[in-house]
Amino acid sequence: MPWPHMQLSADPAAFPAHPPADLSDPAVIAAHDQAAFDAVETMVDHWDRPGWTAQTRAYYWMLTFPDSPAVEDLALRCQQHLAPLDMDPVPADGLHITLARVGSTSALPLSLLDDVISAATPLLPAASRLRAVPLAGSRGAVRLTVAPWGPVLALHAALSESMAASGLAPRKPTALFRPHLSLAYNNRPRPAAPVIKAVTPLRGLAPVDLDVRDVQLVELRREDRAYRWDVVKSLPLG
Repeated sequence: MPWPHMQLSADPAAFPAHPPADLSDPAVIAAHDQAAFDAVETMVDHWDRPGWTAQTRAYYWMLTFPDSPAVEDLALRCQQHLAPLDMDPVPADGLHITLARVGSTSALPLSLLDDVISAATPLLPAASRLRAVPLAGSRGAVRLTVAPWGPVLALHAALSESMAASGLAPRKPTALFRPHLSLAYNNRPRPAAPVIKAVTPLRGLAPVDLDVRDVQLVELRREDRAYRWDVVKSLPLG
């Protein structure tokens, strides 16, 4: 189906800083992601994020893939190849696409969370199918490209609108959102060249499809250099 046109903006804090020339073509998006990663010189510690502790809990909108053996198999194959780099692999039940942070559990009463859910329900776009394409990365992770971006951007915009009704806003506006699916997190500063060298042959692996039928509001936490969550509410799309 055609998705509404989204005007994305360049921003040095986003990765890639510039959006791809075509938001629909998986080949164009993957090549753009890969070129951006290939230009990285130094990788940073993904976990070095001020404000996050073992006690931190926050609500996020995410896409999760608990019944997607094809992407789990692809992730495992890539992770096994990258094992000598000693990065932190994302467990099979931890694969996700982060959409938007709603707020900390300490700051959001359950009544406000219910309002966010109620506002989101009628705004959600239709279900869609994404393609997960190996393999690129960022300054802090190795990740799959996901494409097309249109349905994910439409979902992000809808969630942003639903949050605005409650006086909330995602940390990144839709114009700066860059959909991706991380497979391994970098856990220390290091030169990027060895990681890029290890990632490059994996770009020959076949992509896999992801059916996106619902979106999850989760309570997110960190455990042993991995993200874990409890699903608060799962909403069907379209």
